[in-house]
Amino acid sequence: MSMNISMPTGRPSLFGSLTILSALMVVAFLAAVFLGVADIPAADVAAVLTGKGSTEARSIILDIRLPRIVTGILAGIHFAVAGLLLQTITRNPLADPSIMGISQGATLAVTVFLLFTVYIFDPGSNTLAALPLAWLPAIGTLGGIAAGGLIYFLAFRLDLGPLRITLCGIAIGAVLHAAAIGLIAGWGSARIEILLEWLSGSLYARSWTHVLFLLPFTVAGLAALPALQRSIDLLRFDPTVARSFGLSYRRQFSIVLLLSCGLAASAVGAVGPIIFVGLVVPHLARFLARRHFSLVLPLTIALGAFIVTLGDLLGRLLGQAEEIPIGVITAIFGVPVLIALLRKIP
Repeated sequence: MSMNISMPTGRPSLFGSLTILSALMVVAFLAAVFLGVADIPAADVAAVLTGKGSTEARSIILDIRLPRIVTGILAGIHFAVAGLLLQTITRNPLADPSIMGISQGATLAVTVFLLFTVYIFDPGSNTLAALPLAWLPAIGTLGGIAAGGLIYFLAFRLDLGPLRITLCGIAIGAVLHAAAIGLIAGWGSARIEILLEWLSGSLYARSWTHVLFLLPFTVAGLAALPALQRSIDLLRFDPTVARSFGLSYRRQFSIVLLLSCGLAASAVGAVGPIIFVGLVVPHLARFLARRHFSLVLPLTIALGAFIVTLGDLLGRLLGQAEEIPIGVITAIFGVPVLIALLRKIP
């Protein structure tokens, strides 16, 4: 077997891409730990990381920065892998959790939940602390999975093709988003700040509780991928072709769709909708993987974690006390990156 070792111009080698990405991830992680609104000397941060340091430094590093970073890494992995799976099974390069309506389903569920709890169980309260914020990740996850169930219904009950499934996802997302915005607009009061912050996609005040919420989804999702690898490979093809290889198309489609919805919805529930990560990262991973298709998934995981970590760090440093939400950062940088990538994709 001959091996072509020549490299096309204008594109880094695979080894170079992996090396650079690994180095950038380490740098982004350390920068996120060492830098922040609170000015802590590097020696104090290093002391905390070795089990020492002052009480104040330990509190900031261990209780604020680290859980925030880990939550961002997990959420980035969720969005990126979910986008890769959705683009594969719908055979549409523009599919991602936001376009398919999953993020909007989570948004509407959280909005309805907060309205319901405030006006039914706590009508006299006018404080943000009274809101059941600990339930938001679970409620958002249920809403996103419900939106995925609606996509499944349209895919098979109405026998729609990949393009029409995507268009229906866009329509469903638009309706759900409009419903959520309508409820928020009619809600008013100081409580709207909670939803606006959540809707912008933010890692502000994320704690180890959010890590513990997301981690089971991360472990289960990543553990399921090797077992589903053959099905995912075949779902890239037309259903007739996939069935000719012995694939139970509808069952495997629903399993992979449920997996992608679970990953995306749990991330949305924990940090809000972070747009463009699920859309751009798989394209960037395919671009870097070149012909090594088996490395698309690992690169997607690494890039998702890196981009969210870096975006959150930029939001903290640029915004200082009034930090910029990660969702705003990814929106600003996501559009030009996507356009540049699409120009290079055949």
